[in-house]
This record gives sequence, structure tokens and C-alpha cells, in this order.
Amino acid sequence: MQHGRSIRRSLLLALALLSACAASNPSPHPATAAAGQTRGGESAMAGPFLAGRFAAMQNDLDLAADQFLRALALDPNSPELRQQTFLACLMAGRPEAVDLAQNQPDNQTAQLLLAGHDALGGNWDAAETRYAALPRQGLTQLLQPLLVAWAQQGAGRTDAALATLHPFIEGQRSRFIYALHGAMIADLAGRTAEAARLYRVAQTEYGVPTVEMARLVASWQARQGHPDEAAQTIKAAGDLNPQIAIALPALQANAGTRVIRRPTDGLAEAYLVLAAALRQQDASELSMLMLRLALDLRPDDTSARLLAAEILEGGRHPDIALQILAPVAADDPVIAIVRLRRAQLTEVTGHSEDALHQLAEIARDFPDQPGPYIAQGDILRAAHRYAEAAAAYDKAVTLVGKPSPQDWALFYDRGIALERSKEWDRAESDLLTALSLFPDQPYVLNYLGYSWAEQGRNLPRARQMIERAVEQRPNDGAIIDSLGWVMLRQGDTDGAVKALEHAVELMPEEADINGHLGDAYWAAGRREEALYQWRRALTLKPEPEEVPKLEAKLRESEQALGVAAAPQAPPAVNPVR
Repeated sequence: MQHGRSIRRSLLLALALLSACAASNPSPHPATAAAGQTRGGESAMAGPFLAGRFAAMQNDLDLAADQFLRALALDPNSPELRQQTFLACLMAGRPEAVDLAQNQPDNQTAQLLLAGHDALGGNWDAAETRYAALPRQGLTQLLQPLLVAWAQQGAGRTDAALATLHPFIEGQRSRFIYALHGAMIADLAGRTAEAARLYRVAQTEYGVPTVEMARLVASWQARQGHPDEAAQTIKAAGDLNPQIAIALPALQANAGTRVIRRPTDGLAEAYLVLAAALRQQDASELSMLMLRLALDLRPDDTSARLLAAEILEGGRHPDIALQILAPVAADDPVIAIVRLRRAQLTEVTGHSEDALHQLAEIARDFPDQPGPYIAQGDILRAAHRYAEAAAAYDKAVTLVGKPSPQDWALFYDRGIALERSKEWDRAESDLLTALSLFPDQPYVLNYLGYSWAEQGRNLPRARQMIERAVEQRPNDGAIIDSLGWVMLRQGDTDGAVKALEHAVELMPEEADINGHLGDAYWAAGRREEALYQWRRALTLKPEPEEVPKLEAKLRESEQALGVAAAPQAPPAVNPVR
């Protein structure tokens, strides 16, 4: 899977979905200039243009914006370059984006940005005019009614705002979004009865609440004198989103605080809702574009910053993710979540000790929360510090108390750390606990089944468990490898060869799987092929403890092949996953 998607692709996708053609007679494309087919300024701009494009491909947002601005200064008459420079500046959060948007009346993204700045300046009529002029197609088909309604509310025209949303609230598609925004508009206008009705509609239509929606509804409930209902609303969202458990007390304590304080917050909320939906559909580029528009309107929107950080980390840019989380205030209700994310991102950037130090501080500040210890365990386990990882997980398990189904991963992770620490009895107990919390979880089935196969224990049950895992993850090379390995342990050589060959096809660069295929070839009498696979495994950066095992296996096998009758069984030294 390709994680490092570039801003270049973001720009093209955004232009395709949010913009009209810039001009009927564009100047020569910058790529043509780069090829030396243009004159003067166009030729001179090739250098910064290519540098900007490369920076965009690396997601170096500020550098991309700088270089595109340099290129545009050298070739100011290129509509295509103007659009790319505008979007690069917008994605980088640069103020130049507003000036660049002024000369792009056909660029829908530019009009969205300018309408937002009209709203920030209190020019609500101009904002409404821009929003109303957007074509009702693509993404703007969902957005436009929300944006128009909030512009009308900003101008003090609550009746018009609710009337704009009414047909969509009564419709079928995305009804909950329009009902929620109608509720927030009525709430902000002091129309209690209408707000209450629309909040109920939104809750009924939405079903499973997100944390953001829970905060909006809980704010209403608390301000209406129902703090217990507000606390339960937030708790219900937390039960479904265990990663926010560390922030639940602060969220409940701040439930009565208005989340939407002004109409521009409502505009930002509309962008955030769409960004979250796009993220779920793996449209991360467009999601980031929506988040940039949201943060332009509401820079203190922590939910938008957390989502943007998630997208950036997924794109392998943890350093930029850290930058986008840096402005979050220390008194923000979700600061504990932000601190955890910062620590995890710090580890991803290669500063594991700094990350562990941050997590230790969070653990001191939140002594009853298992989250910091789980994060510590994850970092230590990734560093092969298995005993220390198990100790960190021990603290988390103690704080969890009676486990619930959502805690299966904690016992699975501790089970792995214990197994690697040679504490098999405790590891087996944890893996069985994880399965009891989440029956048929494929990775737990695989790990426990493989571990039993390694020990030559419970082979029929181990094979059955791994086969259930394969049914759920038929293209997972590691699980197919486990199936081949348990087959080999059961003496099903033909089945083992077939499964392990398929596993190697799925994960050709995995040392363990190649080594296992070598074992299966040896058992099948295909000895030259076995030697090839073991030698290949040595070239694929196996775990350090596996190197002497593979080398010993090769020595024994080569000696065996040097005598008249080679043994039929594989050599005694078997690789360990």
C-alpha cells in the first residue's frame, strides 16, 4: 500500500472535484517550460516549479508553497500555475492563499476560502452570495446548503437559515447532518424548542455517536440543566471510542461549554463533518483540503487538528503532524489525547526515549488511566525490549480492572511481549483471554495457533484456529505462512509446500516465510530448492537471533547432501517466527 501520497495529487484531485477550468487560453503548461520549449520568464520559472513539485511530492508544504510562489512571480500569466500555487499555499496554511484566490472566480476552492474571509470580516451578505453561486454538484452539493444557512444566520436571518435547511432535514440523504446544523443554528439564536427538536432528530438519525457529535449534544443538554444526561452522552461515545477514555473526565467537566460560539464556527464544523466522511472513504487528500478550510475559520479546532495529524501520519509525515498539533492549548478539554498523540508521533520520528519520557509525564498526570502505559508498551515492544514492554502492559492491565471486549488488544499485545520474553505460560493465558474477549479475532487466532505449532502442541486445534484466521484474511501472507507451518508440523508436506509457496508470493521479501518454505522443500525431498530458500532468507534481513539458526541449518544440510543417503527429515534447528 502506498502511504506517501503527495500534495501534487491533492492539488489535481481538488482541482478536478472543486474547481472549474481556470481560463480558456492558458499559458503553456509549466512542464512544457521545464522541457525547454518556452521562452523568457517561462523558461526561468522551470527551476522553482520543478523544485515546488518535488517538495509537494515529499509533502514539504511550506517549501512547495515557496517554490510555486517563486515560479509564479516569473510567469504570472499562467492560470494553471496560479491555481497550483494557490492550492499549495492553502494546504500549507499560508496567508498568500487569500490574495491568490482573488483572481480565480471560477475556482470553487478559492471561492470557498474567500467566502470564509468575508464571514470572518462580518460581511455575511457577500459570503452568502459566494456560497449560493457554487454549482450544486460533487462535494458542494452536500456543503452548499450548510454554508448558505450559516451565512444567513451570521447575518441575523435565523428564519431564512432554518428554511434553507428544512427540505434537507425532511429528506432522506444525510438527514442527520442537516438536522444537527439546524439544531446548532436554532441553539445559537436562542430558539430552545426548535433546537431541542432538531437535536433529537439528529441523535435518532445518526445512531452511533461520534465524539464530536457527542460534545455538541452534551453541550446542549448541560446548558439546558441536564448535566447527568450530558455526562452519559459523552460516556456513551467514549465506550465506542476507547482511545478518548483519558479525556472523558475533562470532556464531562466541560460539557456545558458552547462548542459552536459563533456562525464561523458553524462553517468550520460543516467542513469538519465532510472531512471526517472523506477520511473514512480513503479520500485523505480532499479531507485535508476541507480541514485547511476549517482551520482557516477556526484555528483552535482541536478535532480538526487531530484528524489532520492522523492523515499526515498515515502519509508518513509525523513531523508535519507534530507541527499541526503544536498550537493546541494546555487547557483544551482533549489535551490528554493530544499529548498522547504527540508522544506517539515523537516515537515515529525516531525519538523513542523522548516519547517514553513524555508518556511517563502523562502517566503521572493521569495516574488512573491505562493509555500512557499501553503506549509505552507499544514503543518498547517495537524496540524488542519485551520484558520492559510486558511490565508496562502489566500496569495498564491493573488499571483496566475487569476487562471488556475492547480490551482484547491489550492482552494480545502483552501476550506477544511475554512470549518473546520466554514467559510462555503467562503469554498463553493472555492470548486465550484476548480470544475470550474477541472470539475469532484473526491475529490472535494466528499468533496462538502458530505458537502452539512451534511447540508441537495442540496441533489439530492450532490448525483449526489458523484456518479460521485464513478465512478472514485470505491474502495475509503471514497467516498463510502459519497455516503452512502447522501443516508441516502435522506431516502434511504437500499441503505445507502449497501454502508456503503462496505465502512467499504474497510476501516475497519476508525472511521467516522464505525460511519456512525451505523447511517444507527439504521435507518434500526438494533439497536444492531448500538450500536456495534458506540462502535467500539470509539475504532478507532476518531477525538477528534467526541468523545463526539459518546458518547452522545450511551447514547441516550441505553436509547431509555430501553423503550418499541424505536424511528425509529437515534439519533439527527450526526457525522461530
